[in-house]
Amino acid sequence: MTVPRTDTPRRRQVVIVGSGFGGLFAAQRLKKADCDVTLVAKTTSHLFQPMLYQLATGIVAEGEIAPATRVVLQKQKNTQVLLGEVFDIDVENQIVRSQLLERVTDLPYDDLIIAAGADQSYFGNDHFAEYAPGMKTIDHALELRGRILGAFEQAELSHDPVEQQKLMTFVVVGAGPTGVEMAGQIAEMSDKTLKGAFRNIDPTNARVILLDAAPAVLAPFGEKLGAKAVKRLEKLGVEIQLNAMVTDLDYDGLTVRGKDGTERRIESQCKVWSAGVQASGLGSVLQEKTGVELDRAGRVKVGPDLAVPGYPNLFVVGDMMAVDGVPGVAQGAIQGGRYAADAIKAEITRGQTPEQRTPFSYFDKGSMATVSRFSAVMQVPIPGTKKKFETEGYFAWLGWLALHLVYLVGYRNRLNTLVNWFFAFSTRGRTQLAITEQQVYARSALKELTYLERLRVAEAEHKERRAADTASEAVAPDA
Repeated sequence: MTVPRTDTPRRRQVVIVGSGFGGLFAAQRLKKADCDVTLVAKTTSHLFQPMLYQLATGIVAEGEIAPATRVVLQKQKNTQVLLGEVFDIDVENQIVRSQLLERVTDLPYDDLIIAAGADQSYFGNDHFAEYAPGMKTIDHALELRGRILGAFEQAELSHDPVEQQKLMTFVVVGAGPTGVEMAGQIAEMSDKTLKGAFRNIDPTNARVILLDAAPAVLAPFGEKLGAKAVKRLEKLGVEIQLNAMVTDLDYDGLTVRGKDGTERRIESQCKVWSAGVQASGLGSVLQEKTGVELDRAGRVKVGPDLAVPGYPNLFVVGDMMAVDGVPGVAQGAIQGGRYAADAIKAEITRGQTPEQRTPFSYFDKGSMATVSRFSAVMQVPIPGTKKKFETEGYFAWLGWLALHLVYLVGYRNRLNTLVNWFFAFSTRGRTQLAITEQQVYARSALKELTYLERLRVAEAEHKERRAADTASEAVAPDA
């Protein structure tokens, strides 16, 4: 179906794909613009992705970091929010096509902002995903929470020390900010929150391994801060294994190749993958339709105005854009989304042409990563110089808390998060430790449903062929 517009005369139509930082902030920037905005996304919420690891380890609830997008934008009268996954972009006729179940929706546009984000990358080993969930969605985080806590529950039922050790060995692949944060929180949860909660096992004996094919932890932060993070992680009991590439991964563990080429096996039922990202598949759609170039991660090589070369009304922002000097972080998406919205507003209000646009300029506000309670690393550029202010420890941790509270959407979410942080960091308790079988086994169930659906389709096609053959045989003698 085509979404109708009733305004007369017809106003400028802006379509935004994605409800992440880039999409949401672009929509909010267009609040008072003389245009109609349609935001379409495959999820109903705006996910505050930097705090997914806290959802996975029971500190915060999903509603606190993922408010409903249509509720966030409900007072923005020129904006409509639609649920659906965009699968096609007709750049010649300027139509975006999305699908929800069996319903296909056509969205005409005058301006298009694509902020569809990125997915987890397994570097060509997509079958790893079944055994090592990533950290890109709420589903991932809830599945991981179920797997982490479920591993302890299984260990409690076992009386085999070898099996218990495998169940209580947690491997985090990827030593970037997400991997460091996950490893630190699993170690803290094992050592503090769950201590004394079981009778047959001692959770403090859990083994947490952080490994990476790279030679450093938190490489983008530099050697000094990386070393500080390593020291804090090791104090928590986290084993750090660098220059270690995962070559195989299954239900019971993973195979790792060292720098010298030798391979070894780590027995572990619960694995977390945070080693890489791959831009949304919409990048490939754009490449097919416009001929735009993509980088190795599938990101779109946009022009200085974040538009696809040759298509000045088609912007790509956030994790999908490839721009030198702009990292794949929330600030890059926020600034890119606002820039695209401002370019559209300038054209509407002042008649500014694409040639008159000022090139996008990224303002680096710094980087932060938490290691554990009361410990974080922070790196902030010093204005007017090429130097950066670096610090770690308690004050960096306070800065991380303050910054993330500011960018959480909604006062109630900020208050609830603050309360949860108070109890989680001042006591051993965590308020979000409920898990369900559905969270743990949903991936397997969906895979089975997909298999059954394919089997049903194959059987139906087989019956149709047999019926056609029978009809042909019946007609043949008369011929």
